[in-house]
Amino acid sequence: MQADAGFVIYLIPVFAGLSVAMMAMLLGKALATIPPQDRRYMDTPPLGFKLMWWPIQWCSHALHPFIPARQAAALTVRLRKAGLAYTIAPSQFAAARLLCAASIAAGACWMLGSFAPSGGFRFGSYSEAAIVGALCGWAYPAIWLKDRMGARRRMLQKTLPFYLDLITLCVEAGLNLQGAINQAVDKGPKGILQQELQRVLRDIRNGKARADALRAMSDSIQEVSVTNFVTAMIQAERLGMNLGPVLRAQADQRRSERFLRAEKLALEAPVKLLFPLIAFIFPCTFIVLFFPIVIQFMNSGL
Repeated sequence: MQADAGFVIYLIPVFAGLSVAMMAMLLGKALATIPPQDRRYMDTPPLGFKLMWWPIQWCSHALHPFIPARQAAALTVRLRKAGLAYTIAPSQFAAARLLCAASIAAGACWMLGSFAPSGGFRFGSYSEAAIVGALCGWAYPAIWLKDRMGARRRMLQKTLPFYLDLITLCVEAGLNLQGAINQAVDKGPKGILQQELQRVLRDIRNGKARADALRAMSDSIQEVSVTNFVTAMIQAERLGMNLGPVLRAQADQRRSERFLRAEKLALEAPVKLLFPLIAFIFPCTFIVLFFPIVIQFMNSGL
């Protein structure tokens, strides 16, 4: 009887190892069926995506059939505004959100178990920590994408008047619009607008019409100022107008818009400083002023 019990005890780890090996084999076969993505003509993904690229790729392959077409189209527009249209796909971004939620939920449970006394927390505490961590992990990529879109828009609004001035000077010096854009790309500051104008020049060299290349840039950026500039250029070229005055007017308009945005931010600064002033600075000031008075009253016996 004891021999049979010992034999069963030896068989348990053997069957457990076989089960793990079989699961690993099935998982390897399932992952081998996922086709690799051709990234020869795509940009390098951001650092967080690069570190978890293979799990993101595997999850995106499984999630792709379940993402609605309308949601995928809206996410494609947001990725294009953030400059990630040629970097990651909507299914890969959704997979990154799912993996981030799972990772932070697991990290929250691990931290709760590390700092908890023995028997101090129950299953409900771990489930609450996992839910809060999963919500934070699910929201973080969306917040990151929104911040990237805002930073890209601010950089674009900052550099657009300078590029328009360069293009205007080149056009007034006798160059055509394509040559002026080429000189602006060579002499202008590096950034988002330089990359978009380089893509416009590349499309024109590949045989695409200049109006279509400019419209593609406007659709990629989706900024009102860029759309107005592209519309004015296409209409002026179609009507045979002189591009110099049109470009000069566009540059002046973009520069005044930038000044108005800076003035608006300067006027909003006192309102934004009101809450930190009341919540943090005033209490510290009152403590510094009234603490010696309170000590004197306490020492005097009042």
